[in-house]
Amino acid sequence: MSFAEAVAGPAAGGPPLVLDGGLSNQLEAQGCDLRDALWSARLLADDPDQIAAAHAAYVRAGADVLLTASYQATFEGFARRGTGRAAAARLLARSVALARRAADAAPRPVWVAASAGPYGAMLADGSEYHGRYGAGVGARELERFHRPRLEVLAAAEPDVLALETVPGTAEATALLRAAAGLGVPLWLTYTVAGRATRAGEPLADAFALAAYDERVVATGVNCCAPEDVAYAVRTAARVTGKPVVAYPNSGEGWDPAARDWRGPGSFDPAAAASWRRAGAAVLGGCCRVGPDGIAALAAELRGGASGG
Repeated sequence: MSFAEAVAGPAAGGPPLVLDGGLSNQLEAQGCDLRDALWSARLLADDPDQIAAAHAAYVRAGADVLLTASYQATFEGFARRGTGRAAAARLLARSVALARRAADAAPRPVWVAASAGPYGAMLADGSEYHGRYGAGVGARELERFHRPRLEVLAAAEPDVLALETVPGTAEATALLRAAAGLGVPLWLTYTVAGRATRAGEPLADAFALAAYDERVVATGVNCCAPEDVAYAVRTAARVTGKPVVAYPNSGEGWDPAARDWRGPGSFDPAAAASWRRAGAAVLGGCCRVGPDGIAALAAELRGGASGG
């Protein structure tokens, strides 16, 4: 079964798919030091078995979909570490292979979503949470930046390309153009604040970009406060008529200057039922939501049964 077929089932009233949680927090729980501009992507070169172990932890927690360790993996980022383009391409492909290894070992069908983060993820300065990259980074530059990485990820044969944590419509448009002709279905998820994208656009306008794009098999939100999910899910479902993906962070706030999380968490697996009623077909967690949170989410969605 393809991912497009799998995600259509929940949208038509079947059981929802459970997405994994934050890869970086699980890697840190395993003892990995991620104090690097490449974040979890550094381990694609330095310790790929840790990434494989993190994926396996989420499969055990009940995840049906695994996001790859490529969110912050870019040719430019690897180049700053002295990694050439050929080697960087191999590392990007490895991210898909590692998730596929965990998926193939699962006792149930598990799909692989190749993560492609925004331009701001490469900058590692928190700018994905506003999308203001400066006058020199326009639509053409964004498209040129994203295309080579998307080509490599698509060639590695994930089940879907996850264009995620997108701050606004300008980058969403560039990403969709960069993904032209790759032959892999897409999902498009924005990071939002309240009822707008991080760039300040109404969510209805943002989701409209995906409404008539047949390559986009699902759309929604990620890396936002849990409190912002329900409205976004309802809006995405209404505007696009497509399956909706929702994976908020823990509810803590990210301080880019201190590179640390602040404040209390508000991720509550019990809220998943309301997100499901709002139209979500794929539900999971983002930053600071670990396997325990995903196991609890899976139990809520499956009536007390989770894991494999």
